[in-house]
Amino acid sequence: MNDYIIRPIEVKDNLHIARVIRNVLLEFGVPKIGTAYADKSLDCMFENYGTDKRAYFVVEENGEIIGGAGISQLDNFEGNVCELQKMYFASQARGRGIGSKMMEICLNKAKEFGFEQCYLETMPYMDAARKLYYKSGFTHLEKAMGDTGHYSCNVWMIKKI
Repeated sequence: MNDYIIRPIEVKDNLHIARVIRNVLLEFGVPKIGTAYADKSLDCMFENYGTDKRAYFVVEENGEIIGGAGISQLDNFEGNVCELQKMYFASQARGRGIGSKMMEICLNKAKEFGFEQCYLETMPYMDAARKLYYKSGFTHLEKAMGDTGHYSCNVWMIKKI
């Protein structure tokens, strides 16, 4: 039995998920500029994902937010493509299959919304994340799609859904 729950984000989660994401980015030495760290939406995730064809889910364990991930239309791109966004997990969430479960939930929601492909951006040294993406059926792209503003992320991947 799992001792965590995955649920849609609530307004009370904003501060907690922002802290988790920033801490993970700092842990991995990700640049603060040109990545999710600098996103203005990071401090108001509930509001940001409260519109059509957008969803964000958090992982809660013992009343604490330990990770999250979401999907949204790919910014500045013409086409029926969503982006897997802000998928980060605190250290205590890693290696437990939570990422795989979260990926399944996000891709199912993307399919429910009618998206045809899912795009993501990551960093070359985020090995566990890239392993999960490959396992989930993502393949490499030669260049970025759309314009997410995350110019420091230089690994681009896509999956047909």
